[in-house]
Amino acid sequence: MKLAPSDLDGLARRAAEAAVEAGAMIAGSRPQQVDRKAGGASLASQVVTEIDRRSEDIILRALAPTRERFELGLLTEEREDDGGRLRADHFWCIDPLDGTLPFVEGTPGYSVSIALVRKDGTPLIGVVLDPVTMTLIQAVRGRGVLRNGQPWEPATSAPGRELTLYADRSAVLRDDHAETVTALEDIAHDLGLDGVRVDATRGGVMNACAVLAHPPACYFKRPGPTGGGSLWDFAATACIFSEAGAVATDIHGDGLDLNRADSTFMNHRGVLYATDDVLASRLYALARG
Repeated sequence: MKLAPSDLDGLARRAAEAAVEAGAMIAGSRPQQVDRKAGGASLASQVVTEIDRRSEDIILRALAPTRERFELGLLTEEREDDGGRLRADHFWCIDPLDGTLPFVEGTPGYSVSIALVRKDGTPLIGVVLDPVTMTLIQAVRGRGVLRNGQPWEPATSAPGRELTLYADRSAVLRDDHAETVTALEDIAHDLGLDGVRVDATRGGVMNACAVLAHPPACYFKRPGPTGGGSLWDFAATACIFSEAGAVATDIHGDGLDLNRADSTFMNHRGVLYATDDVLASRLYALARG
């Protein structure tokens, strides 16, 4: 089913309302039980709480009428992938509580993330809600970015400042982390920046949002045999970055494969977020070794 611009606007509003409702519940909750589930290699991908599931229920109830009206598929973190995303023309891609580890610890860095993705993997809508500050960022393809309902054009550079690497906790535990930071320090020097700061306190969605909010910055995950984050970790922010004029690609500079047929993981090509093309080009070269 083809979606008109007015349809996308309406779907974006509904997704934003669902995210705010779920975020308000999360903001007033603390987990009573922390469980483990099948996931990637990192602890972050294996932790789940009853709040994750309650958030998902809220979002799915809110979006149910849209699925029926527009024949939308569904991919959401806490339910098994039924393959509907590969048959429908468009599908909702939902992470009801990204950053469960900081949520469990009671520290900022978690979020609600909702995207509408076209069958070919193009993100058409991206909505992210930070329950700590109730900051809502949303984008519709071709329509720009809103932050708390107001047009938002993030800066892409801030000369003379440090380059910030926003990283998952698993990234700083890699054997090559120190080598990566050294290479980034060389890049920062070449770009006229003061050095490199590493921040590994957030979930993947808020890492990406922090890149936009605090330039110059980057967030990337190298390809690997397993894990690498999932489609729902990157779909919404990929749309937001595209509309903000920033960079969200795989580690080689190609578009993110946001409807991968054989898996929901992104380990096959990695991901890279950067505030501008110049920084991204240096990071692509770094990834090539």
